[in-house]
Amino acid sequence: MTLDPITLSVIEAGLAQICDEMDLAFSRAAFSPVIAEANDRSDGIYAAGDGALIAQGAGGLPVFVGAMQESTRILIDRIRRGLTLPPEPDDIYIVNDPYLGGTHLMDVRFAMPFWRGGRLWCWLSNTGHWPDIGGAVPGGFSASATAVEQEGLRLPPVKLFKRGRMDPEIYAIITSNIRVADQRIGDVKAQAAALRVGADRLNALLDRYGDGVVEAAIAELARRAEAQMRAHIRTIPEGTWRAEAIVDSDGVVNEPLVIRLSVTRQGDGLVFDFAGSSPPCQGPMNSVEATTLSSVYLAMRHIFPDVAISAGAFRPLKVTGHRGTFLDARYPRPVSGCAAEVSQRIAEAVFLALAPALPDRVTAAPAGTSGNFALGGEDPETGRGYVMYQLSGGGYGGWAGGDGLSNGCSTIGISKAPPVEIMESRFPVLYHRYALREGSGGAGRHRGGFGLDYEIELRRGSARASFVMDHGRVGPPGVLGGGAGAPNEVRVIRGGVVHVPPHLSKEQDIPLGPGDRVRVRTPGGGGHGDPLARDPALVAEEVRLGYYTPDEARALFGVVVGPAGLDAAATAAERAARGGGCQTSTGIASCAPTPNTRR
Repeated sequence: MTLDPITLSVIEAGLAQICDEMDLAFSRAAFSPVIAEANDRSDGIYAAGDGALIAQGAGGLPVFVGAMQESTRILIDRIRRGLTLPPEPDDIYIVNDPYLGGTHLMDVRFAMPFWRGGRLWCWLSNTGHWPDIGGAVPGGFSASATAVEQEGLRLPPVKLFKRGRMDPEIYAIITSNIRVADQRIGDVKAQAAALRVGADRLNALLDRYGDGVVEAAIAELARRAEAQMRAHIRTIPEGTWRAEAIVDSDGVVNEPLVIRLSVTRQGDGLVFDFAGSSPPCQGPMNSVEATTLSSVYLAMRHIFPDVAISAGAFRPLKVTGHRGTFLDARYPRPVSGCAAEVSQRIAEAVFLALAPALPDRVTAAPAGTSGNFALGGEDPETGRGYVMYQLSGGGYGGWAGGDGLSNGCSTIGISKAPPVEIMESRFPVLYHRYALREGSGGAGRHRGGFGLDYEIELRRGSARASFVMDHGRVGPPGVLGGGAGAPNEVRVIRGGVVHVPPHLSKEQDIPLGPGDRVRVRTPGGGGHGDPLARDPALVAEEVRLGYYTPDEARALFGVVVGPAGLDAAATAAERAARGGGCQTSTGIASCAPTPNTRR
C-alpha cells in the first residue's frame, strides 16, 4: 500500500499523541510525587508479534525506549512457551523482573493486550517508578546489596488485572512486601487507567483511517527511521573510536568499575563493542542487558534527535562484547543502580567515543547521575510511615554551539526534581538551600552547565537515608581540550558533625534525627574545546554574575578581570612566566591559563 506523505505524517503524529495522552493521564492520576511531579514514567505502543517499538511519547523516559521493547518481547515469548498465561481482553500484566527485559526493581511495568476485530493487534505498555518495592532499605536503592532479593520484591509477568478486574490476591502479595502499601493503590489505578486511555485513542485512530492504512504507516515509519539512522551513520568517518567511562564503585568494593567501548562504523551501521569492561560486581551497579542496549539507543538519540522513535532506528546499531561483564547482569546480581546510574556511564562512553568523529554534534559528558536519594521513616505528627525519593539534575556538557544546560535532567530521561513545596508538604523535611552550583561546569570554549546545590533538614522523627549516585570520584570529562566538570559531593551533617560516605556517592541506612541535614552538590557538565578560545567577554560577565571569582577566571580561562572591572593585558613578564600570550579585547585580558582548578 502506498501512502501519501500527509496521511503518513498525520498517523505518525497520531500515534505519538496517543502515547503523550497516556503519559499525561498517568502523571495526573498518580499518587507518588516521583511520578506525578517528576514524571519518572513512560508509555508506548509495541507490535503484537515481536514487541517491536511502534511509538513512544515525547515525554517518556528515553531509557525505557529499548527496555520496554525488550520487556514486551520477552513477555510475548513467555506466553508462547506456556510460562505465562495467554492474554484475554482487558487483561493487564505486571512485571518488574530486571532479568526479563527490565531495569531496576522500582521500575514497574504494566502491559495490556490491545484487541481489534477479535485478534491481538498490539501491546500497550507503561513503566512507573514506584517509590518503594520492599527490600533492605526504604526506596529500594540499597547501596551495598549483594543479591537482588535484598533490593525488593521481584515480579515475573503475572496478570494483575483479569478481564478488567484487579486480582485481589496478587495485589495483596505485592502490598504485603512493600512499605507504605496503602498509598500504592493510587499509582496502580493511574498506571492501568493510562493504558485504557491509550486503547480508546488507538481505537479512534484506527476507526478513522482503517486498520490496513495504519498498519502500512507503521511499517513505513519503521523503514524510514532505519533509513534515516543509516544516512546519519554515513556522515561518521570510517574507523574505530574508543573511550572509557568510570563508575565510582559498586557500593561494596571501593574500587572503580570501567566501561571500555570501541565504536566501529561498518558501512551504514555501527558496532558498539564493550569487550574488556569490568566483570560482574558484588554491589548493585550491574546493568541488565535490556538497559545496556537501551543506553546505547538513547545515546544515539541524543546525537541524532531528528530520527523518529521506532524499532527501525535501532536496526543499524549492533551491541556486542558485553557478555561476561557487569553490563550483562544475570541472576542473582543486584541491579538497583543500573537504570539510573550505569546507563548514564554507558551513554557517556558513547559520547566520549564519538565526540572526535562528530565534533559539531556530540556534547562533552553531562552530569550523568540521577542523584538517587531516598529517605524513609515515620512522621510523629501523622503517625504514618513515608518513603521520600529525591532525584536531581546536573550540568549538561558544552557543545559546538554553546554552553551546556544548567540543572538539566539526567541523560536517560526527562524526569525533573519534584517541587520543593510539594516535598515539604508531603514529608517532614525543610529545604534550606536549592540553588545552582555556580562554577561547577568544566572549562572550555563552551563550558559545561552548572550542577545543583541543595540541603535538606529532617524536621521531626527519625529516618534512614540512602544514596545511589555517581561521578563522585571524578567529574564528567570534557572533550576536544575541555576540562572536567566538578564531581558529585554528598555531605551528611549529624549533630554538627560532617559525615562523608566512604564510597563518596553511595551509602545506605544512614540514621537521621531532628535537625540533621543532607547536602548534595551535583556534577557540572564537561567543557567543549580549548578554554583559551572562550570569549573573554563571556568570562567577564560570569565574574560579574558571581559564577566565577576573578582568580578562577584567570586560572580556568586565562582571563584577567580586576576589582574595578576589566583589566588591561598582563605584563610581558607575566606572559612569559605563563608560557603563553595575552590578547586584549574591549579591555579584557585573555592569557594562557594556569593549571585547571575546580571549585
